Amino acid sequence: MPFHRMLSLLLGYPDAALRAALPEVAATLASADLAAQERITLDGFIDRIARSDPTAAEEAYVRTFDMVPEHSLHLTHHLLGEDKNRGPALIDLSEHYKAYGVEISQNELPDYLPLMLEFASLLEEQEGRMFLSYWNKALRQLHANLAASATPYAELVGLVERRSRLAAAGCEVTTSAAEITNPLLDDGDNDPPVSWNAPPHQAPARSGSRC
Repeated sequence: MPFHRMLSLLLGYPDAALRAALPEVAATLASADLAAQERITLDGFIDRIARSDPTAAEEAYVRTFDMVPEHSLHLTHHLLGEDKNRGPALIDLSEHYKAYGVEISQNELPDYLPLMLEFASLLEEQEGRMFLSYWNKALRQLHANLAASATPYAELVGLVERRSRLAAAGCEVTTSAAEITNPLLDDGDNDPPVSWNAPPHQAPARSGSRC
């Protein structure tokens, strides 16, 4: 199971289906090529969900993501809010998926982070990282918002944010903690005006794939 697929599952609603998938995720994690901190974070999160009361876990998920707009898993919200440019950005993203043979259902928005991670898992590893790197600013904001509320989901989003940041900087994901403090890996607040455009289409993922 690819890294991005694992994160897509774990960031989903913690229902019975997710709990049933935890043994497979844990087995994949045991043999996955991950940085040490990534492994520790994922191990801890899986154990937390497995040990939690199902109803309490579901209620915590709803409180975290459905009740607080700043925690939204729809990434364009963190870039554009309800700005009129959000609609065109969503259309562009949907068209980007279609270029790879991926169709999403009409009741799904294409900027939903678990969906985006699922899409990234269908691509070649480096291409998936680069796709997410275009969304680093939104991921960084979402991670900061979640971290401020001390939710364990902040750690998962932090893993995605870090990989997207390293991909944008052309670094390996196994970069040590000392190396990632390099200020060249973070553009701070010097971001250009937001106008997301799909990255160049290179090669299709899996024809007819569906997130």
